[in-house]
Amino acid sequence: MPAVLAIDAPERGATAKPSLAGLGRDGLKAALAAIGVPDKQLRMRVGQLWSWMYVRGATAFDDMSDVSKELRARLSEAYTLERPEIVAEQVSVDGTRKWLLRLPRRGHEARAPEIETVYIPEADRGTLCISSQVGCTLTCSFCHTGTQKLVRNLEAAEIVGQILLARDRIGDWPGASPPGDGLLLPDTERKITNVVLMGMGEPLYNFDNVRDAIAIATDGDGLSLSKRRVTLSTSGVVPEIPRWGAEAGTMLAISLHAVRDELRDKLVPINRKYPIAELLAACRAYPGLSNARRITFEYVMLKDVNDSLADARALVKLLSGIPAKINLIPFNPWPGTAHECSDWEQIERFAEVVNRAGYASPVRTPRGRDIMAACGQLKSESLKLSASERKVAAR
Repeated sequence: MPAVLAIDAPERGATAKPSLAGLGRDGLKAALAAIGVPDKQLRMRVGQLWSWMYVRGATAFDDMSDVSKELRARLSEAYTLERPEIVAEQVSVDGTRKWLLRLPRRGHEARAPEIETVYIPEADRGTLCISSQVGCTLTCSFCHTGTQKLVRNLEAAEIVGQILLARDRIGDWPGASPPGDGLLLPDTERKITNVVLMGMGEPLYNFDNVRDAIAIATDGDGLSLSKRRVTLSTSGVVPEIPRWGAEAGTMLAISLHAVRDELRDKLVPINRKYPIAELLAACRAYPGLSNARRITFEYVMLKDVNDSLADARALVKLLSGIPAKINLIPFNPWPGTAHECSDWEQIERFAEVVNRAGYASPVRTPRGRDIMAACGQLKSESLKLSASERKVAAR
C-alpha cells in the first residue's frame, strides 16, 4: 500500500510576508534595496543570499553566518525563505513521491491554488516532474490535468520553489540526511539529477516565467542543473518552440500521440491550430538539434486508437530525418476516462517496428500509478472563481 502523509498546514493569507525562495538575482536585489541595503552593498549581499539559498539550501536567515546579525534581523522582519506548503505527500510502492503543494494566495485570490509535483527515483538518476500552471487550457483527451480548467500561470519563483521543496524533502542539500522511510533513492551524489516540465500545464503558454525559472535552476553558481538534463515538454505551441531553443536551450519533448491530423485533432486539440506538418517543421529547425541533442517524441499507447502497426510505420516515416527518441507511454488510467491502455503484446510489436527503423523507443515503465502520479494523471482541486464567488469565499 502507498504511504500517505497529510500535513495540516494553515493556509497563508494574501498579506503574509513574501518569500525570497525562488527569486532570481534581480528579485533579490530589489528585495534588499526595499529594506534599505545601500546600493554599494547590493551585489555582495545578493551573492551571499544566492549561495545560502541555492547552494546550501538555507531555510532560515539565522543560518546565514556570514551575513550581519542586523541584516538578518531586517530580512526576517520583512521576508521568509518558505517553500510552497505541502498539503499532502504520497509515496508509491515503487518509491515515486507525489506532493500536493499549496501556493501563496495572491491579492485577488479567495483561495490558495494548489499544484502537484512528482519525484521519480531510479538507481542511476532522480527525475523531478514540475508544474508550470495551475490547471491547463488544453483538453487532451487522455490527460487528467486537461479536465481542470486553467486557474493561473505559476510565477518563476513558484516553479523554482518546487525544486527547493523536493531537495528539502529528499535530503538533496550538502550535509542533509535522506528521508527515514527507507525507500528508493538513486546511487548518485545528487538525488535530483533531471528536471522535466511535464507536470500540470503547458509550459510554453507561460513562456517568460518558465524561462526565468530554468535560468535560475541551471545557474552554475547555484542549483547548477545541466541544460541537457532539463526537458521541456510541449503539446505543440509551434511559434514558441524555436524561441525556447534560442532563449533557454534545454532538451525538448513533443507530446505527439498520433500520426494523422484527424486523430491528433481529437487527442491533442491544439493540433487544429498547429497541425503536424507545422509542428515537425518547427522541430527540424530547433536550435542545437543534433544526434547528441535529440528531440523526444512522446506517444501514449491507446488501445484500438493509435496503436496499430500501420501507425507505427507511419510514425517512423513522419519523423524521418529528425534526430529523435520515441517514448512509448502505456496509458495511465484516471477516473472518468474513455480510453484504455494498449495490450502489452501490442505495445511490444509497435516498439519492434520503431526499433527496426533505427529509433531508440523505450517503453516507459509506469511509475506511481497507485498514487495517481504517473504521466497524465496529475490534477489538483483548484478552481478559478468568478468575482462573486471570490466575495462569497472570502466571507
